[in-house]
Amino acid sequence: MTDHIHDVVVIGAGQAGLASSYYLRRAGLDFVLLDAEEGQGGAWRHTWDSLRLFSPAGYSSLPGWLMPPSRDRGYPAKSDVIDYLSRYEERYGFKVRRPVRVERVAPGENLVRVEGQGEVWLARAVLNATGTWSNPLVPSYEGQELFTGLQLHSANYRSPDAFVGQSVLVVGGGNSGAQIYAEVSTVADASWVTISPPTFLPDDVDGHVLFERATARALGNSDGQPAGGLGDIVMVPPVKAARDRGQLTTVRPFERFKENGVVWSDGRFMAVDAVIWCTGFRPALAHLAGNDIVKDDGTVDVEDGQSAKEPRLWFVGYGSWTGPASATLIGAGRSARLVVPRIQQFLDLHGRFQGEGLSEVSLTSPQSEKTRSD
Repeated sequence: MTDHIHDVVVIGAGQAGLASSYYLRRAGLDFVLLDAEEGQGGAWRHTWDSLRLFSPAGYSSLPGWLMPPSRDRGYPAKSDVIDYLSRYEERYGFKVRRPVRVERVAPGENLVRVEGQGEVWLARAVLNATGTWSNPLVPSYEGQELFTGLQLHSANYRSPDAFVGQSVLVVGGGNSGAQIYAEVSTVADASWVTISPPTFLPDDVDGHVLFERATARALGNSDGQPAGGLGDIVMVPPVKAARDRGQLTTVRPFERFKENGVVWSDGRFMAVDAVIWCTGFRPALAHLAGNDIVKDDGTVDVEDGQSAKEPRLWFVGYGSWTGPASATLIGAGRSARLVVPRIQQFLDLHGRFQGEGLSEVSLTSPQSEKTRSD
């Protein structure tokens, strides 16, 4: 049973959902946000304790309101970002339902049916903004199931305290791998495993510069731009400290697991207590299973954020396939600014909902959206 048909249902109230909501509100669209989290802040609620952005607050903001400077005037910490996203949501008074984990999205003949935890919403369009945090990617290794030590993805890593005095492998060559290795190596016998040697950026290059370079390349305006992408290692203070200790070195991947360790390519065995996988994520789109739009790599064929197979489904904030650097705070806002006007045009073309509500909606099948007005 539902009592309202929305122009747009937004799935996810993290940075991408909030940025999109800003533009949906400006467009005069009727929308609701469904969020699986217990509280505000999106995926930032689950990042490791010491995480800091590697861009200044002014370059890590959502549309309409700049993030206030960090309390200690450094780059914003995890707590600063959560506080900002919480206040942003409250500032604009967005209608957020939480915790609601959307389990199924079923496009019908006229409307899209969104189901979650026993409730149903109907919409003329659905904007997916669930991000990637809840779908961590762990590579497969021979013998992995035999390993009795701890395997932990960066999605669930909080602090180095649990690894004091242990032998630890940190696997993954991105910024999360660099930052987690840098702090774990202060308390543990840690090795940093990467497929190839990482690229370390100059000390004065931060995330703002990387974002502009990535955007320029995506737009074909990279002539004269120096190298450097969002995957290169930004020299934040913990990473600089590891370099100064002479510990910022990497080794190539091991070949297989054994019960209590790993075997390297030269046949050498190494006892290991824990492996921290900093190996990335895939889009969290399990709710779209059965719609034949999510590809084997976890992405969706889109044009300017709109699904090529189902035009009522839209996507913001998942990475480069949904816009340059769209998985970053500032990138999510820029992607939303482009996508929402297209949603508005789509709804205007196909007819926007003009009523306040419906007293009854037949929900026996996504293909039978029969209504009766009060």
